[in-house]
Amino acid sequence: MNVLDGERMAGRLEAAGATRASDPLAADVVIFNTCAVREKSEHKVYSALGLLARRKQERPELVIGVTGCVAQVSGDEILERAPWVDFVLGTGQVESIAATVARVRQERRRLSVLELPQDSPSYAFREIRRDSSFHAYLTVIEGCDQFCTFCIVPFTRGRERSRRSGEILTEAAELVANGYTEITLLGQTVNAYRDPEDSSGLGSLLRRCAAIPGLRRLRFITSHPNFLDEGILEAMASGPPVAPFLHMPAQSGSDAVLYRMKRRYDAAGYLEKLIQARRAVPELAVSSDFIVGFPGETDADFEATLALLREARFDSIFAFRYSPRPGTASARWGREKQVPEALSGERLSRLLALQNEIQAEHNRGLEGRAFEVLVEGKDPHGNLRGRTPCNRVVQVEEAAAAPGSYLWATVTRGLPNSLTARRTARPSAA
Repeated sequence: MNVLDGERMAGRLEAAGATRASDPLAADVVIFNTCAVREKSEHKVYSALGLLARRKQERPELVIGVTGCVAQVSGDEILERAPWVDFVLGTGQVESIAATVARVRQERRRLSVLELPQDSPSYAFREIRRDSSFHAYLTVIEGCDQFCTFCIVPFTRGRERSRRSGEILTEAAELVANGYTEITLLGQTVNAYRDPEDSSGLGSLLRRCAAIPGLRRLRFITSHPNFLDEGILEAMASGPPVAPFLHMPAQSGSDAVLYRMKRRYDAAGYLEKLIQARRAVPELAVSSDFIVGFPGETDADFEATLALLREARFDSIFAFRYSPRPGTASARWGREKQVPEALSGERLSRLLALQNEIQAEHNRGLEGRAFEVLVEGKDPHGNLRGRTPCNRVVQVEEAAAAPGSYLWATVTRGLPNSLTARRTARPSAA
């Protein structure tokens, strides 16, 4: 979603007459679009801003802005710690980026624009400056109502606000008409989507988007286990263009930790959802998120997470050490509950090592299988790099094709994080 917000801001600025600077040192406007999900990301913001202090002294007319999640929750602090910053713009004010830059220049004063909208989002989607010519992100719901105890998203993105399906379908149809063949529907909790017009859910939206002629692949991220329903699974089971890929964060395999996280499911409930999904879509690839070292996590809790990993056998995961976020419930808990950094680091290494074994076994099992690959570019060795419908990365050896094109390839080798393949003819049964 941060990537899409950056594309939206670029489009609004260009519509107002700006052009993208070929050299950052020559830019008249510098904008940092930020993420606050982890502490390390926030530290990078202040480090990057520090590099611009001297430039601002040398060029007082330079406009410096901070947007995104860090701006939303720490706007006043940014203006205080970095007095050379001209404006902070919150996540709900992306559409006003051009007007904000113009006001800074005209009024010669610093601005803080952080109000979070309450209404259904409406975007100037025709002005988005997309960095890809074949894949597009499309937001269907903003915000989150879950208030997990570790998560800052409800504070940075606000409460859930779904877009009207009519606007979503118009945007999707125009993207396909302009040559985009792969669309990813976005939301912090995308499967909580409810059409403001008729209360229909994500399953209905998937089916309606899938009916757009010319759309080759349709994805959606990120899903909460509690909102994975029959309508979504039926839409996925209908086959292309809905991709057989599901990202469903588990966060932990310990019921005690899940309770403290306020996830509202237990490990058995999560695994049951996984069984339902794989039963409905036999070719389904599933990825997940995990937080290691959550406050109060014991050795037994961590072993339960490893046990979930072994049983679920994810195709890929994203795993991180717990990072306290200001304003969240877990950040207020006492120091006695905090897991030592060295221990959480060791646990993370063990988790990733186990997942690498599972992924390697998964991918070796795909050797000899043929997949349709969407070409995204080239790898450092000159081979084509692309993705299968189930979102696996593929390097296609000794083949030539333009980014955005589709080709068939047979897997020759399964590696832990990718597949190696050779170009092949379309299988007769495909």
